[in-house]
Amino acid sequence: MSARPIDTASGAPAAPAVLDWNALDATARTAALRRPALESSDAQAREVQALLRQVRDGGEDAMRALGERFDGVAVDAFAVSAGEFERACASLEPALLAAIDAAAARIEAFHAAGMQSAYALDTAPGVRCERMLRPIARVGLYVPAGSAPLPSTALMLGIPARLAGCRDIVLCTPPRGDGNADPAVLAAARRCGIDRVFKVGGVQAIAAMAYGVGGIPACDKLFGPGNAWVTEAKRQVAMAPGGPGIDMPAGPSEVLVIADAGANAAFVAADLLSQAEHGADSQVVLVSDSQPLLEAVRDELDAQLRALPRAAIARHALAGSRLLRVDALDTAFDISNAYAPEHLILALRDARAWLPRVEAAGSVFLGDWAPEALGDYCSGTNHVLPTAGAARFTGGVGVASFQVAITVQDVSREGLAAIGNDARVLAAAEGLHAHAHAVAVRMEAP
Repeated sequence: MSARPIDTASGAPAAPAVLDWNALDATARTAALRRPALESSDAQAREVQALLRQVRDGGEDAMRALGERFDGVAVDAFAVSAGEFERACASLEPALLAAIDAAAARIEAFHAAGMQSAYALDTAPGVRCERMLRPIARVGLYVPAGSAPLPSTALMLGIPARLAGCRDIVLCTPPRGDGNADPAVLAAARRCGIDRVFKVGGVQAIAAMAYGVGGIPACDKLFGPGNAWVTEAKRQVAMAPGGPGIDMPAGPSEVLVIADAGANAAFVAADLLSQAEHGADSQVVLVSDSQPLLEAVRDELDAQLRALPRAAIARHALAGSRLLRVDALDTAFDISNAYAPEHLILALRDARAWLPRVEAAGSVFLGDWAPEALGDYCSGTNHVLPTAGAARFTGGVGVASFQVAITVQDVSREGLAAIGNDARVLAAAEGLHAHAHAVAVRMEAP
């Protein structure tokens, strides 16, 4: 195990040590892949519950008070006016507006190409089964703006919602200190065709979209990332009777990189830091069969950290991150599949050839020229992805996330005669005689 360099300015390790995976026992391997603990506790859950109740019972006044408490500003009107939209778009640099437009076009092209289709087939003579797709009627999108505003999230959520055909799209985002919404977020919302934007953040935004408070309508499903408080609020409202659905539990951002000896250490370090700067609880993992590459990346992390404005955040994240040495790349893929990362970068000489080995990941980036940041902003895929190992059983947000599938059965008398006896036999085997009778009474009708 290599010694960890010390950042002389803070006295804290600047980059994680290189761990030899083969030298670790099962307990140590589990510990090496353990994600940082989420900021969650019984006390936090109770406080979130109290905040949700405060908004539900107190309405606009409660939302305004909580906004002043958590966002540092009490807005007079939550809804963004047409004039504020115009001023926001006019205030942005043309280059930023062009980048938003270009990213939106790619995101729309990618998501439109992967939309589900309705279908119908005859499963027996006289028995037609169908699947219809219907948009979720009203969806609520949450776009954070804590340590940094996220116009890209507005695009990632708003474009699939529009493609799905949702008739009512509501977007909530925290106000800035001047009481206005972030201009780039508003420009992105407008590009998605969203004109119902509300300046409210945190738990109070989730409560408002779940219960219908402050002019914000109650929504059928909520989408979007957030901190631990927002995540807990989404969990609680989704569990309430009649509550909205949610896209997925959203944990801290994470990336796992598999790199070989030919990888560019500066590129790999930059990718690790691009996720580490998200938050102190983010996690980055590098797995390689090359000790020199691991050492070079560690040196690059120290060098590149010194130039980052968010270096303090990234440094905290690196304290919970890992550099792992393995004897073979096959082992690296075993580790990755067990970890199921939100983002997986394959910094390999023939990255596509390894793609069949990927079994669980939110989004994959192939080769040296595909930084994860492209997926965050403008390649066309979605950056709202499963975290904390949820990629083992679910994928990221897409058009289908904003739709429901409804099945249909169209049965003629001849169709009932063809398959009805199977239903009667199965119902009898399960002891559900009313089920069997519902079929029999029709089969025996004159």
